[in-house]
Amino acid sequence: MTEKTVSVDRLESVISVFGSFDENLRLIESELNVRITDRNSELNLVGDEEEVALAEKTIDGLLMLAAKGETIDSRGVRYMLGLIRDGRGDEIGKLLSDVICITAKGKPIKAKTLGQKDYVGAIKSNTVTLGVGPAGTGKTYLAVAAAVAAFREKSVNRIILTRPAVEAGERLGFLPGDMQSKVDPYLRPLYDALFDMLGADTYNKCIERGTIEVAPLAYMRGRTLDDSFIILDEAQNTSREQMKMFLTRLGFGSKMVITGDITQIDLPPDKVSGMRDAVRVLDGVDDVAICHLTGADVVRHALVQRIIEAYEKKHRDRPGKSDGANEARAPSKRGGRARQ
Repeated sequence: MTEKTVSVDRLESVISVFGSFDENLRLIESELNVRITDRNSELNLVGDEEEVALAEKTIDGLLMLAAKGETIDSRGVRYMLGLIRDGRGDEIGKLLSDVICITAKGKPIKAKTLGQKDYVGAIKSNTVTLGVGPAGTGKTYLAVAAAVAAFREKSVNRIILTRPAVEAGERLGFLPGDMQSKVDPYLRPLYDALFDMLGADTYNKCIERGTIEVAPLAYMRGRTLDDSFIILDEAQNTSREQMKMFLTRLGFGSKMVITGDITQIDLPPDKVSGMRDAVRVLDGVDDVAICHLTGADVVRHALVQRIIEAYEKKHRDRPGKSDGANEARAPSKRGGRARQ
């Protein structure tokens, strides 16, 4: 058995790292099989030498984040443990992210993982960014945050959010109302993100003025979009033709962000996903970034990450798998890699 002592200088950092009812410390204990006790301004760690060393590095990293005002929750603790176990402790400082924007309720929006940080950086540095990754990695939410920030800074005049309504198919006819009412349910995640960032009043004013537009992808045909921040969500459900059509809408002074999960394609089996095709075609094109987020970047409930990992493992272990047009393929493990 090995025993180590970690000194803590600031009481505020201790409270943040401990978590409610010491839940963060209990999580570290259960994950690493160590015992942690609090002695005034010190933490005493007891356990196997290797596990104690990992616990010490994890707590030091959490204390560093807490000292900079970062919120420490169970998801953050698990992510920190993952970095330390992977020998990436020297990258902890990169988690001190700049605020992307402030929500209507005053909440700062920041990247929470290294993959997300690279993704946000790619959006800022490139005209076109493709964010590929599973559910819960913040692809759409961070893109909307970047769009709102650009809009508030007046670097763009409009925000345009769009999605393909592929999931609806012929079922649209059974929904009540006009065409806009029929596709609104498929655009709801985009509405929710904008409401969170801007608040209902500001959002409604922007809609009335035409400075914010939320529309199905079909409405983009024939347009040239200048001085706009354009987000195409659920792009795995576009066809090749739709993706090419969308990309060629790009005008002067505009940015595009294309997000999707190529493991959740709803197209017919004989249709090639436009996003999968674009990732291949645009690889290496100047001013285009391709960012791959992974299960490690999931910021929803911890169970979501485990579900994604289970599906990825099942896919890898399945014998005789073919590489069909729309077969669900696990995303690259190079989290947040951006090619410029």
